[in-house]
Formats: sequence, structure tokens, C-alpha cells
Amino acid sequence: MSYIFSTSFQCALVLFVFVPYIQCLFVNVDAHAEECFYDKVTAGTKMGLTFEVAEGGFLDIDVKIVGPDGKVIYQGERESNGKYTFAAHVDGLYTYCFSNAMSTMTPKIIMFSMDVGEAPKGHDAETEAHQNKLEEMIKELSSSLTSVKHEQEYMAVRDRIHRAINESTNSRVVMWAFFEAVVLITMTLGQVYYLKRFFEVRRVV
Repeated sequence: MSYIFSTSFQCALVLFVFVPYIQCLFVNVDAHAEECFYDKVTAGTKMGLTFEVAEGGFLDIDVKIVGPDGKVIYQGERESNGKYTFAAHVDGLYTYCFSNAMSTMTPKIIMFSMDVGEAPKGHDAETEAHQNKLEEMIKELSSSLTSVKHEQEYMAVRDRIHRAINESTNSRVVMWAFFEAVVLITMTLGQVYYLKRFFEVRRVV
């Protein structure tokens, strides 16, 4: 019994150790503005940027990832969502920016996360890690749980966006129906008034 408890404790400890560094944030990017964020990592560290435009305009944004040496690692224009994974090629500060320069007046709300993995270990530590199948399985499980968590968050955002679109569409339909009813009533009253005046004129003549 004590062996099972010990193994479970070790698994929980290893799972805690292997959970990567994750940021999940919302940022408001004004029209003609750009918001940038930074992470300092060592060469070989795996990084993954996931983002989605939650609100604003046509739900599009410009994205750029730049390395410490000024090298553009990734650049996308007018994207609604995306996921880009890469390994740091040099030590230093990595920059990822969201630009709303194309928008004239509409701000955008961006949901994003930058997953920063563990720094690469020495050769002996890597060899030992490969030999330990349990740690590898737990590391894969941790990565899968992180992916599931992100998918749930983005699904919640998509659901909120679709709900907002449906509510906006319904309100526009109601307003249009009300406008048509007002026009119809106005035309009916106008015709009644015109016919009444027409017969009054005929009667006088």
C-alpha cells in the first residue's frame, strides 16, 4: 500500500515539474496601435504562441514574432486565430507583437498564450530522461492536458463570439421589422388621408 502511495506521489511531483510555463492573457489593441510582449529564454527552448481575436471589426490582426537578433521568426497579416511553435535559436529576449495598424477606428480584443517549455538539459540528463519511460509518459500527458485546456478556452471564446453575432443579428431583424411596420402604417394612413381628401374635393366640386 505504501508503495502505491509513493509511486502516486512521485508521479504527481514529476507532473508538477514538467508542466510548462503558460501565460493566458487578454489584451485590447486600439486602432493604429501595436502591443508587444517579451520572453527571455535560452537557445533550444521550445515556445508556442496561440492566439485568437475575440472581439472587434472583422476579427483580424497582424502578428509578428522576432528573435533577439532581429530575425523575423513568424509574420502573419489579418489572421483571426493561429498557433505557431518554434525552438529558440539563440539566447535572449523574444518579442511577439499584435498590430491593429490596418484598422481605422475599431479596437480588437486578443486572447493569447505563450507556452514556454523547459530549457534544454545537459547530455547526461537527456540520456537519463530517455531511459525513464515513466517521465516521458507524464511529460506527454502534461502537454496533452495543456492543449486540452487551451482548446476549451478558445472554444469558450468562439461560443461567446457566435452568441454575440446571433444577438446582434436578432436585434437587427427586430429593428428592421419594426421599421417596416412603421413604414407600412405610415403609408396606410397616408393613403387613407389622401382618399379622404380626394372625395372631399369631389364632393365640393
